[in-house]
Amino acid sequence: MTSVLDLAPVVPVVVIEDADDAVPLARALVAGGLPAIEVTLRTPAALDAIRAIAAEVPEAVIGAGTVISPGNVASAVTAGARFLVSPGWTDRLLDAMRESGEPFLPGVSTTSEVVALLERGVTEMKFFPAEAAGGIPYLKSLAGPLPQARFCPTGGVSAASAPAYLALPNVGCVGGTWMLPADALAAKDWGRVESLAAEAAGLR
Repeated sequence: MTSVLDLAPVVPVVVIEDADDAVPLARALVAGGLPAIEVTLRTPAALDAIRAIAAEVPEAVIGAGTVISPGNVASAVTAGARFLVSPGWTDRLLDAMRESGEPFLPGVSTTSEVVALLERGVTEMKFFPAEAAGGIPYLKSLAGPLPQARFCPTGGVSAASAPAYLALPNVGCVGGTWMLPADALAAKDWGRVESLAAEAAGLR
């Protein structure tokens, strides 16, 4: 598979409360030009949502987020996840993600964590929580000494700030939720989600 960082400029970070919403939501995001979709494992419906999208929206590249244990890795991959994203990492979690055979983005927020992953042969990472951890100036500072590391900044990234993140040489894509406004999801307004996804897809 193409690197997760290169599939689209924005990876929607989706919290699904009702698994019945998963397929129409994924179809709206894909139609808007955002095929890589991270469904966070924060709700009881998450695995069912991943399973439904994997089965019914083959053009989506469905991933699992908030992966924090080897058990999460196993259940997400069994459900059909094609990439894994964690907010942070440990050796045990990293081993499980690597052994899954699926692409993964372990979360980092410090230079030492980045260096530790590079030491283990991992060059693609999630930078989280992006805004709280230093945002654009921090990533810009990392590009000089650690140019081999590439990031998907997530956490506080908005439609307004995304272009500046994407302009950085060490950023492949950003993760965000702004194309998934709560009122649109509550109203099941998939047309609005598709329209916002299309705007996000054009940010490159």
